[in-house]
Amino acid sequence: MNNYYEVVVTLSLCSETAADILAAILAPIGFESFVADETGVTAYIREADWDRQAIDNVLAEFPLPDVTATISRADLIPGQDWNSEWEKNYFKPIVVDDKCVIHSSFHVDYPTAQYDIVIDPKMAFGTGHHATTSLILEQLLSMDFDDRTSVLDMGTGTGILAILTAMKGAGHVAGIEIDEAAYQNALENVALNNVPSVKLYHGDASLLTEVTANHPVDLFIANINRNVITADIDRYAATMRPGATMLLSGFYEEDIPVVAEAADRVELTVTGHSVKDRWTCLRLVKQ
Repeated sequence: MNNYYEVVVTLSLCSETAADILAAILAPIGFESFVADETGVTAYIREADWDRQAIDNVLAEFPLPDVTATISRADLIPGQDWNSEWEKNYFKPIVVDDKCVIHSSFHVDYPTAQYDIVIDPKMAFGTGHHATTSLILEQLLSMDFDDRTSVLDMGTGTGILAILTAMKGAGHVAGIEIDEAAYQNALENVALNNVPSVKLYHGDASLLTEVTANHPVDLFIANINRNVITADIDRYAATMRPGATMLLSGFYEEDIPVVAEAADRVELTVTGHSVKDRWTCLRLVKQ
């Protein structure tokens, strides 16, 4: 099992913009996940990728004036049975909008609902507990899938969003995931839920043209982060039919103008949004 370093990086002037930039400069050197707080960011990197000098060099070149970024703590976390950890400490069955229940195969006492999704999480994001995932789940549950036969879930994580769209009737669902561990976890979850219409791909936005060549997208979903979304939104839009819907999350409500401006440049129009704990789900349509 993989060992990870948990690295706490303190920002001298912490803001959402500074935290976003910090995540953006750490990701290319191997950091896989980030949790922001009022003082900075806690980031996670595999032990095999750990290089303190390289990290310090990147932090020394922090691009915002008057902001410094320093490592205040770096702890090695031994590899562990993540399913067991989730069962003991985190992952409890949840119900979304009284229509969808999400639970693990190790749960024996959970409510019933129209859509029953089994998720056995490893280190992948997306169990429905985080506000961004539940916001998109709520949107999907409210949508009619009669005319949404082709779905693309960018950054699919555990595969939970792709699985729900298949259960709701989407005939062709593709999920793309850059992280190898998350991709393998999504494959397991798709098998657990018996949704063969979901096809998963390991990679990034460079796969979009190939994956959607025979299936122009009716519904595009991306729950990633603001910087990745604004960088790749032109690739996202190129896969979509005119009139297709896009659901975006992974950023705060105050970031909507930045995302909306990038979307407008590729003829995507904002039609609404929902909010939970400051996180937002933005709904757009392709002109």
